[in-house]
Amino acid sequence: MEFLAVVFILLMVILFLTVLAVAQIKMAGMNVKDFFSFIQANDILDKLYAFSLKYEKLSPQQQVIFLQEADKIFSAFDKVPDALWEEEYQKYMEILNKYQEIKMTRWESR
Repeated sequence: MEFLAVVFILLMVILFLTVLAVAQIKMAGMNVKDFFSFIQANDILDKLYAFSLKYEKLSPQQQVIFLQEADKIFSAFDKVPDALWEEEYQKYMEILNKYQEIKMTRWESR
C-alpha cells in the first residue's frame, strides 16, 4: 500500500513539473513543438559547427547535405526568442557564413 502511495505521489510530481515546463514555454511565447525542434537543432548546430571546422572543402554532395541541415537549424532558431540561444550565437554565425559561402560558390558554378 505504501508503495502505491509513493508511486502516486511521484506521478503527481512529474505531472506538475511537466505542466509547469509547458507553462514556462508558453509564457516565453513559443509552442512546445518549436521548443523541441530548437533542442534538436541545437544538437545539429554543434555537429555542423565541428564539421565545418574540420573540412575546409566539401564535395558537392556534402555541400547539399550541409545546406539542408543548415536550413533546418535556421528554421528552428527563427521560432524561438534570441535570448534562448545567445550562447550559441557565434556557432550560428559561423554556420551562416559557411552556408552563404557554399550558396555563393554553387551559384557561381552554374
